[in-house]
Amino acid sequence: MNAEVFNHQLKQVVILSLILLLSYLLLRELYIFIPGLLGAFTMYILSRGSYYQLVFHRHWNKRAAAWFFIALCCVIILGLTFLTFHLLSDQVQSFLKNPAAMITTAKESIMRVQNESGIQFISEEIMDLWQQKLSATIPSFLNDTFSLCRNIALLLFMLYYMLAHGKEIESYLIKVIPLKNANVHLLAVETKRIVKVSALGIPIISLVQGLTATIGYYLFGVNEYILWGFLTGVFAFFPIVGTMIIYVPLVLFMFVSGSKSLAVGLGVYSLVVTGNIDYVVRITLLNKMGHIHPVITVIGVIAGLSMFGFIGLIFGPLLVNYVILLYRIYTNEFLENTDLHPSENFQ
Repeated sequence: MNAEVFNHQLKQVVILSLILLLSYLLLRELYIFIPGLLGAFTMYILSRGSYYQLVFHRHWNKRAAAWFFIALCCVIILGLTFLTFHLLSDQVQSFLKNPAAMITTAKESIMRVQNESGIQFISEEIMDLWQQKLSATIPSFLNDTFSLCRNIALLLFMLYYMLAHGKEIESYLIKVIPLKNANVHLLAVETKRIVKVSALGIPIISLVQGLTATIGYYLFGVNEYILWGFLTGVFAFFPIVGTMIIYVPLVLFMFVSGSKSLAVGLGVYSLVVTGNIDYVVRITLLNKMGHIHPVITVIGVIAGLSMFGFIGLIFGPLLVNYVILLYRIYTNEFLENTDLHPSENFQ
């Protein structure tokens, strides 16, 4: 190996090392803003088609169209925030005023169910441990709320520039991504599919299951049925067993409280209707979007909650699917000779 070739390779190693080092430093310092960046990327993918319809077919000004989508996002975010606050404000305020009393009531209810059924599901030591963790979680939850507001502001800021300069950004990325043309196309197609399934499909399933559960709780006389329906929808992010975490304890509590017929009715309704409505949604509304394996969803939700907090319910599965996609591209780029041909165009 002559000196010129050695110097050229040394320069490559130095430059790549600097790129990796600076990237690490940036990610470390901007870690708390990653949900906002992911959110902007997700919203850009979801609104990209409609945005270009306005710009190129209806001849809107680019900046005016971008501001329109920013305003639309603000309306959606404020609407969801108001709805959540309206539904849960009484319960949250009661909990914040006297969390110890509500936790004690919950513990007494669990102990009563265990005594009446003769089965110990949770030991008192574990319940005390959960109480300590929950008390320590409240300040963290408030911090997460402020972090969420910062990330929403970043999301809107980044989304505006991504929409207004989307074509230039996409052209630049196509040029600098060091992959075969087929793999660049695959990356674009699968990115669109993954974002749609993760950002729309999973929340739609959870929303439908939450609403279905709320109807059942109302019909069978559950107190605070809106709160329990909301919690069922949140836990529905965990496929198969998620909704059972809520409705099984409710059924047991109603049964040992004397409402045996209502408990049996709620149990049958929850098992047959609430527990299976997600399959109906998957084969109807979400059939064109594609599917995410339940194992991937569970892993993504667990990892997302740990990394990003509540907003990780959406971005966790998105990241796991992206890791799988990048592995597919890597094997195709370096380990296989045949090209992958995506089934749809990125339009």
